[in-house]
Amino acid sequence: MGKLIIFSAPSGAGKSTIVNYLLSQNLNLQFSVSATSRPPRGTEQHGVEYYFLTPDEFRERIASDEFLEYEEVYKDKFYGTLKAEVERIIDNGGNVLFDVDVVGGCNIKDYYGDKALSVFIEVPSIEVLRERLTKRGTDSPEVIEDRIAKAEHEMAFACHFDKVIVNDDMDTAKAEALQVVREFLAT
Repeated sequence: MGKLIIFSAPSGAGKSTIVNYLLSQNLNLQFSVSATSRPPRGTEQHGVEYYFLTPDEFRERIASDEFLEYEEVYKDKFYGTLKAEVERIIDNGGNVLFDVDVVGGCNIKDYYGDKALSVFIEVPSIEVLRERLTKRGTDSPEVIEDRIAKAEHEMAFACHFDKVIVNDDMDTAKAEALQVVREFLAT
């Protein structure tokens, strides 16, 4: 059976960059595409970046127990991991790579236990996070402050993960993530 590797982090910690790096490393990793009830942004496509569902479709799938984990982040804005997505990857002989929020990461780890490795990407400090989010230039100051407040809450979850990688330097964090994943896949 394939193995499961979960990456979680506060926004701006570099998780997506690390996940994309790992996907390019010839480790037989396949990205678990999440489902969402928000509309596509820009060039996002159904089944590529997300499985786009209406809020009612999302609720129907929750009622049918089709989600491994899910969360209503804002009213009618759901995000979650479909069980069928994980089964599809494993049935095709792959290892599953998740990029999920901290609550979802904890829930997936609880569900799969030792078959899953959970990795938390941490920022060196809230000040560094604020600087990174500001440099991105994609969010208003209000949105950045909301993300900072959420990040402070999320950082308290680090102790629930198998490994914590502090992303003080991206190249170092990538190398550490690669080593941790390789060791897990070799066991």
